[in-house]
This record gives sequence, structure tokens and C-alpha cells, in this order.
Amino acid sequence: MNYQETANKIVEGVGGKNNINSVYHCVTRLRFDLKDNSKADKAALEKLDKVMGTNIAGKQYQVIIGNDVARVFDSIVKEYPELQDKKEKEQDAGEQKNKNVISRLFEFIASVFAPILPAIAGAGLLKGFIALFVSLGWLSAGSDTYRIISSIGDGVFHFLPMLIAFSAARKFNSNPFVAVAVSMALMSPDITALLSSGNPVAFLGIPVTSVTYASSVIPILLAVWLLSYVEKGFNKIIPSSLKLLFVPLFSLLIVVPITMIVIGPLGTFVGDALSGGINWLIVEGGLPAGIILGGAMALIVMTGMHYALVPVILSNLATSGFDKFLPLTYISNMGQAGATAGVFFRAKDKKLKSLALSTALTALMGVTEPAMYGVNMRYKKPFLAGMIGSAAGGGFALMFGVNAYVLAGNGGLPGIPAFIGPTFWYAIGGLAIAFVVSLIVSILLGIKEEAPEQDNSRSESNVSAEQDEAAAASNAALSPADLLEAGSVEPTDETVYAPLTGTAIPLTEMDDPTFGEEMMGKGIAFVPERGELVSPVTGTVMNVFKTKHAIVIRSTDGVELLMHVGINTVKLRGQYFEAHVQTGDQVKAGDKLLTFELDKIAREYDITTAMVVTNTPDYTVIAPLQLGPVAAKQPVLKVEV
Repeated sequence: MNYQETANKIVEGVGGKNNINSVYHCVTRLRFDLKDNSKADKAALEKLDKVMGTNIAGKQYQVIIGNDVARVFDSIVKEYPELQDKKEKEQDAGEQKNKNVISRLFEFIASVFAPILPAIAGAGLLKGFIALFVSLGWLSAGSDTYRIISSIGDGVFHFLPMLIAFSAARKFNSNPFVAVAVSMALMSPDITALLSSGNPVAFLGIPVTSVTYASSVIPILLAVWLLSYVEKGFNKIIPSSLKLLFVPLFSLLIVVPITMIVIGPLGTFVGDALSGGINWLIVEGGLPAGIILGGAMALIVMTGMHYALVPVILSNLATSGFDKFLPLTYISNMGQAGATAGVFFRAKDKKLKSLALSTALTALMGVTEPAMYGVNMRYKKPFLAGMIGSAAGGGFALMFGVNAYVLAGNGGLPGIPAFIGPTFWYAIGGLAIAFVVSLIVSILLGIKEEAPEQDNSRSESNVSAEQDEAAAASNAALSPADLLEAGSVEPTDETVYAPLTGTAIPLTEMDDPTFGEEMMGKGIAFVPERGELVSPVTGTVMNVFKTKHAIVIRSTDGVELLMHVGINTVKLRGQYFEAHVQTGDQVKAGDKLLTFELDKIAREYDITTAMVVTNTPDYTVIAPLQLGPVAAKQPVLKVEV
């Protein structure tokens, strides 16, 4: 049975086209919104050869397909385009439209390397410690123990193409094991010996260029990209009963020779050119390049551009044994740590001093997000101080040719073994300069504690997935033009109404530091009795979060409110939530915003719901009007300028 036939049978099995409101899919299953679930023929559906089972979650009827779900879904919407979930369709189209080629490239590189970084980081740190132990005389470089431990560290980098092949295959939707088989063929001892023999090599009379695939990055990425298209082509023309044998066979026979003849040399040339260009800029640029790159590194990391340099760093470490770009990331981290430490010495508020001290120490350990987003960007001047210190440290480092010799996997003090080598003390000097200069500049610039400047991309100091999502939820999702149209008004006194029925409690009682410590702003919290969220004000919907658990509204009088249903509910990825408004909609107080299946969510998560005034600094008073039992649309919060 082909995919189109399966799709037609599934549509028939769920009661026909007229019984379907909409359909979308996740990783393994089709998710139908049916008019009447009782019309679905469970037995008939589960007899289909591509259907693994069925399930009903809430009102949603799910048909479990497995790895082929995307192909079955595509076949359904090809035949019945009107059935595709409109919101899902608009969201996907909008996301693709808004992403340019560079953004998609960064996203791809990040998604390929993120899963394999733990193995690379662990092996890199081990290599750093080996170098340290040898330099201290604790380990002999010629001993069997040294060789065994070195093999543990070197193995990951030597066979790096295998890790990349598996990870890239998952991204390209090709068979990851066939992708690994391609990398194994390229790195097999016989092929390696053949290409390194110095003699001319040919395949069917076509010359094969000598290329070393061990530790390479670009060639295997291109090879797996080619594999994804070859597999798709053979999957279309080979009968299902023969696919298991012949799709991998023909894919290997085509991809491996083409890689050796064309892709390998091309990928090596591109990789060498990219690495050479960046390395030339860093080496020849010296002090000016260090100042510019060191100062801008925090911005580079924020935009995700650093992911594009991961292949270059790995290539440099594999081919040259060192890399000059990696030290700048350490230096940037030290700059942010120093700037936050400056806030600790300058601040008067005890809570802020405690936050600055803890996040500065965390940044020294290589985790800069709490310091950068929770303190430095919030007050802006410390962020500038961090960039100034990083520029000073970066200039010093490149002026003296500082190198990183391994990828230690930590950009803080625990990763210092990465610098063990001839330029070690210059590296330490660069880190110290970045920290001290940032500390001093941060103290000199100071902060405005009584009304901290808020960045439009507000975040908080906790690095949990829930809190990162909560911060993102508070960002206005409209364009600048839309924001102007929505009306950027001067805040005035206002009464805010309860967005749900339940029990009102102080926001500080929430078991989540992001809200409980009022990092996002002041407000109030609720323990809901019903799964319905209504608008607490009349105004504009600024952001309906993708996972539907949070929404941001700006009232006509200027108050900006983030409503966040539950704690850690972002992990549900929208399950049990339904949004009734979209970004940009105009709403009145009491209009329905979200509905959610309260009982099902409460089985796994704390359902306490926060309502936070995200532009808190615009007001002198933000206070609950009542606590305890409340009904939706009752006055619960007053804000006064």
C-alpha cells in the first residue's frame, strides 16, 4: 500500500472528509480534530499496514504512524488541502517566511552539532587534563596508560564524521545508520591506505582525489545531504517489499563514489577556505581583530552566529592542533562575569547584590546566561562594561597569539585545561584582563536601581527551560510597525480584572523563582478552578506563545500583562491547550483567550497561574485588590503611575 492509498484509507477510517475539522501531525502520529469521534472505525484503522494504533487524547483523535507520519500527512493534505489545521499552516508558513538563508544555516548547524557536543566536550576536556598531567610530570607520555587514555580522547575527534553523519541524517530525514555506513566506508583502513599511497586512484576510470576524511566536517555533511535525496528517490520507485534491501544498497553504491570523486574534494576545499579565511583574519588582524571580535562576541553568541564557526573550530583543532577563535568565547564569558561582579559591588539593594554575586560565580564557571540576561542586559550599562572588558582581553589574546588546544566543553574556569600549551599564560592574562576591566568599568558606570532599564527581549536569571520560555513569552511578537499601530501609550492608573476563576494568592508564593522573586515584574497569581483564561483588560494581544500556555496583552491604558498558565507547562508543547485569539487581535475585558484541560495538566504540573505586569518600572504601585476566592472578571489588581 503506497502513502496516498494509506492516506485515503485513514481519512475513510476516521469517518470521511466531512467528519474532519482539521488535521496536523507531530513526530509519530496524525492528530485529528473530528466532529464526532464515535464515527472513527478503530478496528479498520489498525488493520492498515502503516498504522501502529489509535488513541484519543481529550477530544483529539490520534492515528499512530511512526517514522512515516510526515509522508502520510503530506499525502492527506495533498488530496484534501482544506483539512490542514489553519493555525498550524499559518504558523509554519510564517516561520519559514521569517527565516532567511543565514538563519536557517545557523539553525541547521546548531541542530547537527548540539547532540554530539557532550561527547566532543568530554573527550576534549580529557585531552586537556592529559596535557596538564604530562606537564606536571604525573604521567609519562610514552606509557601504556598515556596511550590508552589518549585514545579515549582522540577517538571522538578521529571518528568525528561518524557522529556528524548520524546527527545530520536525523536532520535531513534520512536513515542515520546508512549515513554512518557512508562515513565508515570513507574512513575504512583500505580506502585510507589507498588514498594516502601517493599513487593515482580511479573509480571506473574517473580520477579520485586524495582526501583525508578522518576528523573532517564539511565533506560528511555534504555526503549526508546527498544521501537524503538519493534515498527519497529510491523510496519512490522501489516496491515496499524490496526497500529494506535495495534502498540502502543503491544509496551506498551511489553516494560513496560520488563523495570520493566530487563531494570530498569540494567539501575539503570549502572547509579549508573557510578555516583559512577566518584564521588569516584573526592572525593578521592581531590587536584590532581581537578588540572587535572580543567586544562583539556576546552579541555574536546572542544571535547564534557562533554556531556557524563550530565546524571551523573543530577543523582547526583536528588539522592544526589549535584554534584561535575559541579563546575569545572564554574571554567574553569572563567579561560578562566581571561586569556582573561590578553590579554586586555597586548595588545597594540586597536582593540585587545576592543575584549579582550568584550569577557572577555561575558565569565564572562558564554558564553566562543568568548573568547576561538576568543582570547585565536588564540594566544595560553592565552589558556594555562586559563588552568593553572583553574587547580589552580579546585584543591582548590575539596580540600574543593565544591558542586553545582542545575543545574542553566549558567556557569558564573548569575549561582552562583547553589552553595548556605554549601560550597558556597569555591566555590566563587575557581572561584576567577581561574580568578586571569589565569589573572596573561596571563599577564606574553604575546602575539605576530604582528603575532598572528593561530590554525589549526581557529574560531572567534562571536557566531552566520553563523560565527561558517564560521570558520569551513576554516579548512582543508584533513588528515595530504593528506596535505603533497597536498604540504605544503613556501608562495611566488602571484596574486589572481576574483572568480566571479560582483562588488569588500573592505572586511571591509561587514555587518558581522567575515569578516568585518577581524577576519578570510584580503581579498576582491564581490557583484556577476552571480551565478558561479570559482577558483581564481591554487592549491588544501582543503575543500568543507557540505552545499556547502563555499570552501577553497590552491594555489601551498601557499596562503590559503576561499570563502564564502553570509551572513548567511549556514541556507539554501545547497539549491540553487551545488558543482562541491570535497575535494582533483586539480584545475586551472578559473575552476568552485560552482554554485548557485543567485536570490533565494538574496530574503532572503545578497549575498555579501567574499574571505579571512586565512593564513594572512604569508604575509606582502594583498591588492586589483582593486575595482568596475570586471569579473571572472581578477586580484583582490596581496599578498606579
